[in-house]
Amino acid sequence: MLKILLTGSSGTIGTRLFETLIHFGYDVIGVDRKENIWNKSLNKKTLKLNLLSQANLVKLPANFDLIIHIAANARVYDLVKNPELALENMVTTFNVLDFARKSKVNKIIFSSSREVYGNSFDEILIAEDQARIEHCESPYSASKVSAEALIHAYEKSFGLSHVILRFSNVYGMYDDSDRVIPLWIRQALKNENLLIYGGSKVLDFTYIDDAVNGLVKTIERFDKIKSETFNIASNGKGKALIYVANKIKELLKSESKIIVKENRPGEVYKFQADISKAKKLLDYEPKVGLEEGLVKTVRWYRQFEGGLIIE
Repeated sequence: MLKILLTGSSGTIGTRLFETLIHFGYDVIGVDRKENIWNKSLNKKTLKLNLLSQANLVKLPANFDLIIHIAANARVYDLVKNPELALENMVTTFNVLDFARKSKVNKIIFSSSREVYGNSFDEILIAEDQARIEHCESPYSASKVSAEALIHAYEKSFGLSHVILRFSNVYGMYDDSDRVIPLWIRQALKNENLLIYGGSKVLDFTYIDDAVNGLVKTIERFDKIKSETFNIASNGKGKALIYVANKIKELLKSESKIIVKENRPGEVYKFQADISKAKKLLDYEPKVGLEEGLVKTVRWYRQFEGGLIIE
């Protein structure tokens, strides 16, 4: 079985993927600058390191078959307010790629984002070949575009095989950030106002287990699909944020008010992914629609509010 280095292993996707890979029998070592607060048992297999320092990467073992690079500063508007966080993403990716080069690890899966597509399309579905550097809306999207460019360069210069996965608004368990769904759930539980930045904003939300399933299928098929890029998203239509907020209110029987404000700088306001390529080459088939996913997510957050932590 493959030996895998998983960066960002204490984050939302990282935690769920870590659990899943161990369940399937993979030999996984996580690396993160934070301990895992969700599943304490994963800390036994996690190296607490800051990947911004190349000196720290020297401390990693070198005998991996595959790197899955998820670690990033991932809140778009935070990187508008503080662009240095985007630079950290770029430096981290460079350091991980150079670690792979020096350690002769010849396979990497990179977690990119639908942010690379920007707001420049009128099409209903956005396919993988529609990303352009001039469509970058934010320092975060620029950090993902630059990372993808570096990965292609390392493939051509050093033979590093890759697959790039562009995720779209992953939600579910293991997220206490200010992403809209966990933020609104916390606020709705307290009957606080739910703020929507962009009344016409429509996005494609992906349940976490579907995102992780896409990653697992990429590992299983890596040699057949290397050098490819895939959208990993839902199987339905994009949903208006107003619909999502109302659904959360309904599920929680909340008295929160929904307040609509102008779209913030740097944010994508309309996106729906074309996942036909992933369906064809990865056999990727998302199973959890938004309505079911919100029920699952609200149920998990109710448990979390009660102190749910896996020891």
